[in-house]
Amino acid sequence: MSVVSPFRQRGQQARKFLLSAGLAALLGGCALPDVGYYWQGARGQLQMLHAARPVAEWLEDPQLSPALRGQLLLAQRARDFASQTLALPDNASYRRYAALHRPAAVWNVTAAPPDSLQLHQWCFPIAGCVGYRGYFALADAQAQAQPLAAQGMDVHVYPVPAYSTLGWFNWLGGDPLLDTFVRWPEGELVGLLFHELSHQRVYLAGDMNFNESYATAVERIGTQAWLRQSASAVAAAPAWQAAQHRRAQFRALTQHTRQALEALYAAPPPHTLAEAKARILQDFRARYQDLRAQWLASPELAARPEAAAQSLQRLDRWVAQANNAAFGALSAYDLWVPAFEALFAQQAGKAAPWPAFHEAVEQLAQRPEAERLQTLCALMPERPAVCAPAAISSATR
Repeated sequence: MSVVSPFRQRGQQARKFLLSAGLAALLGGCALPDVGYYWQGARGQLQMLHAARPVAEWLEDPQLSPALRGQLLLAQRARDFASQTLALPDNASYRRYAALHRPAAVWNVTAAPPDSLQLHQWCFPIAGCVGYRGYFALADAQAQAQPLAAQGMDVHVYPVPAYSTLGWFNWLGGDPLLDTFVRWPEGELVGLLFHELSHQRVYLAGDMNFNESYATAVERIGTQAWLRQSASAVAAAPAWQAAQHRRAQFRALTQHTRQALEALYAAPPPHTLAEAKARILQDFRARYQDLRAQWLASPELAARPEAAAQSLQRLDRWVAQANNAAFGALSAYDLWVPAFEALFAQQAGKAAPWPAFHEAVEQLAQRPEAERLQTLCALMPERPAVCAPAAISSATR
C-alpha cells in the first residue's frame, strides 16, 4: 500500500554519486584524494550489475513467487509502453532484475548550516559539486554524517530505493529493476520507471531543478496515460490518484514550512533563532499529525489500518528527523513541474506529442541559463520567487 513518500529522491543525487564515485574509480581512482570512497561506489555498482539477471530468466524459475512474477511482468509491459508510447529510450535498462535483500539501493548524506537551507557541497571529478554524498552501506553513510553533526551542522541520512545512471551502463545490461521498489503498487512502479528513463532522454548537467521537474512531469503525465490504456491498469487508477492527493497535501505542508524557515533565516531574531526554528519545526510536525490522522481515516486506508500505519513508518521517521538538510534536499522535485506540464499541453494537438515534447525540452536545455529560466517562468501558472527579476539575475551571474 502506498501512502506518500517525502522524497522519492530516486535519481538525481544517487545518479551523480554513481557517475562520480563509480566511474571515477574505474577510470583511475588512484589519483583521487578519497580512494576508499570512490572504491566503495565502484564496487557497489558492479555488485549490483552482477546480481542482476534478465527478467526472462527469473520468469523461468518455478520457485518464483506469483506476486513477484506478476510485478516483473507488469514492469516489462510498462517498459515497453515507455518506449512505444512515451518516446522514452528503448535500451537495456529495466530489462533485468536484482534482489539486493536490503531496504535501499544507496543511502545519501546531506548537511546544512543550522541557520540556512543551503546544502553543504561535495565535489566530484565528473559530477562537479553537489549537495550530498552517497553510500552503498548505511554504516558508511552514518560514519560520514557523524563529523558533520559534530561541527554543529544539521545532517540527514536517507535511503534511496532506485536510481538511474543515465544510460552509462547499458552496455553492461543497464539499470536493473530492484527488490527495493519492484513490489510497489502499479501506479507507483510504472511512474518510477517513466521518471528514471526520462533522465536518459534529457539531462542538463548541473541543473537539478530542471532535470527532476522534467522527469516528474513525465512521470505524472505518463502514468495517467498508462492508467487509461487497459482495464487492468484502470483498476489501479483510484489508488494512484489517492496517493497523488496525499503527496500533494504533504508537498504543500513542506513548502509552507520551507518558506517559514527561509523567512526566519533571512532576518533572524537576535539570540532567539534556535527557539524560533524549533517552533516552526514543532508546528510542522503537529500539522503532519493532523494530516496523518486524516489519511488514516480515509475509506481507502481505514479498510486496512495495520498496513496503512506500516506504510507510513518511513514518512514518520522523515518528519521526526526533519531539519535544514532534509528540507534543503527536498526542494528540487516540483519547482518547474507546472511549466513542463504546460509545455506538454502545447504539443497535445500534434501527431506525435511525446517526441515533440521531449524535443522541446531538449531545445530548452540548450538555451543560456537566463533565457531558460525566463521561458520556464513564462510557462508557470503562478510564478515562484525564483522568477523575480532579481532572482533570475542573481542565478545567472
